[in-house]
Parts: sequence; structure tokens; C-alpha cells
Amino acid sequence: MDEETHPRPRKGRGAISNPDGRFEAFRRVAVDDGWARAGADEEEEQDAPGPATTLSPDASRSIIARNDSPDIPFDRSINPYRGCEHGCVYCYARPTHGWLGLSAGLDFETRIFFKPDAARLLRAELSRPGYRPAPIAFGTNTDPYQPAERGLRITRALLELLAEHHHPVTIVTKSALVLRDADILGPMSRRRMARVFLSVTTLDRGLARRLEPRASSPARRLEAIAGLAAAGVDVGVMAAPLIPALTDHELEPLLEAAARAGARSAGYTMLRLPHEVKDLFREWLEAHEPLKAARVLARVARMRGGALNDPRFGSRIVGEGEEATLVARRFRLACERLGLGGERRPLDASRFRPPAGDPRQLGLF
Repeated sequence: MDEETHPRPRKGRGAISNPDGRFEAFRRVAVDDGWARAGADEEEEQDAPGPATTLSPDASRSIIARNDSPDIPFDRSINPYRGCEHGCVYCYARPTHGWLGLSAGLDFETRIFFKPDAARLLRAELSRPGYRPAPIAFGTNTDPYQPAERGLRITRALLELLAEHHHPVTIVTKSALVLRDADILGPMSRRRMARVFLSVTTLDRGLARRLEPRASSPARRLEAIAGLAAAGVDVGVMAAPLIPALTDHELEPLLEAAARAGARSAGYTMLRLPHEVKDLFREWLEAHEPLKAARVLARVARMRGGALNDPRFGSRIVGEGEEATLVARRFRLACERLGLGGERRPLDASRFRPPAGDPRQLGLF
């Protein structure tokens, strides 16, 4: 009887497999008939090029997403891209590709959808008579500075529009490419209209390359913090996500490195594994950290009420139980020692000036 295949890591990709989405009517199961690896050893398979990235335009008709979640500090956000080429295997946004009929696995990091009309759509929304300004968050689902942004410059066009009309913005990213836009973010930040967080999962370059293969290296992210701070940007660090038994021991060194680089504030999130992500992450552990796999998952479950995901407001961000309480105490003490725990002044939305009406619309007189 044939056995199910055990896919191996792909060079430059976080997910190992590409399972069907949870909304699909059928499931495809690959089996190994012995021919797939004939004449090729394991090292050759791992070095084989991974699937290529494809970019496709997204036909969204609106650009600002709203939420009323009580445990996050913003009520609106913008995601210029669907999917993310950074390939972070633990990413909680992976299941959103299921709504497109695609996989949360390799599809999520290889089939990227971009919003070419993002700036035009944002201008239209800011122009509405009933619009009330408040900080818009970038990077809440997929990274606004993933590799495609280098050429497409959609995030930069959005920032140029927000700066022109004095609208506050916050950014979370794992990419040093954010430093490109310091010329916009610096002046905005000095007027209390911009704040940036670099998300750093680990200081271990090798581990980062396997966990989040196409994100900037940890050292480059720390350099971006330093560069943004030098440009006058209010910049902080997110230790996100902390992975029990894999990266959580790095919490204090990570915060210390960020503080030395110029971070002024900090936050953290605890790993959670919703929907398909739990199986993708388990597969990753078995391939890359087999001796730690059972321990990592057991500790995640202890912080998530016995499950690998807890969607409840409040506990979903930092977990619950004795271990989660201990991590929260460690974080608080480290921030106090490093000067990262101070109150952040709210961003200023009072200077907002709405765009003029649609330039294609003729006036009455």
C-alpha cells in the first residue's frame, strides 16, 4: 500500500506543503510511488528551486477595512497586498487565502495579489463627507513592505497621500524596506502623525531564515530601527510572535538590541495557530526542529486553554495561564529597565484636511 508523501522544505519558502483550503469541496492527497526521489538525495531536493512568485492585480472596490475589536488599538487598517512573500510559516493571516479558493500553504506566499488602485480608492474614502479621521494601521494582515513593494510602490503612494492630507498612520513590518520611506515618515512623526514598529521574531539569523525566509534578516531590521530613529521617526519593536520553547528565551536580548538601536517602545504577541496554520506549523517543526516539536506545541496549548488557538478577545494576543503571566512579567520588567515601557502619546488627527472632490467632477459654477 502506498504511504502518504512527506514533503520536504523548499528553498526560500516557509510552508512545506500546499494543502487545499478549508472551504474547498475536495481534498487532494499526494502519495509516494517511489519514483519522485529516484536518483535524487535529500540535500538535492532541499536545494531545488521553490515555486515561483506570481503577482496579480486585485480588483477591490474599497481600501479601508474596519473592525470593532476591543483588544487592538485601531479601528481601521489598509492592506495593499493579499498574501505575503515573506513566507512566515506561523502567520495567522494565511487562512485568508482560503476565501480566494487558494491554499494557506505555498499559495499564500507565492500567489500575491496587489491593489493597483489603492491610492485612488483611499482618496475617495477620505473625501467622503462623513469621514472622521483616526490612525490607519498598515501591516495588520500582510506586510506592506514585502518584496513586491520595491517595484510596485503602492505603500509609498498611500503614505504620500496621507502625508499630503495630514492623516495619521501606524505601520508594522518585518522589512527594512520601510527605511526607504523615512523621508515621508520622519516629518509626519515629528508632527505626531506616524509611528512605526519593526517586528522581530528572533535574533538567530539561521532560525529566522527558516521561519520567515524572505523577510529581512534580524540584523537588517535592527539597522532599520536605527535608521528610522535617526530620521526622527517614532519607532518601536514588536517581539512577535514569541514561540514557546523556540524563541521565548530571546525576549530580553531582543528588547535590549532594539533599545540600543533606538526603539522607544515595545510590544509582543504570543504564538497562536488558527485553522490551517496549526498543521503547517506542525509540519514545519517536524522538518526543522523535530526534537523540539512536541514541547513547542505542548507549551502553546498550555497558554491557549488546551488548544493551539484561542480567538477570544484579550487572551488571543498574549495567552493565558501561569506561563503567559510569567512572560508578561518578564516583558514588563525588561521594558522598565530599558526605558521602552512609557506611555505613547496618541497620534494627532486634528490636522486632517480632506482631499478636494473628484477632479473629474465639474463644478456647478
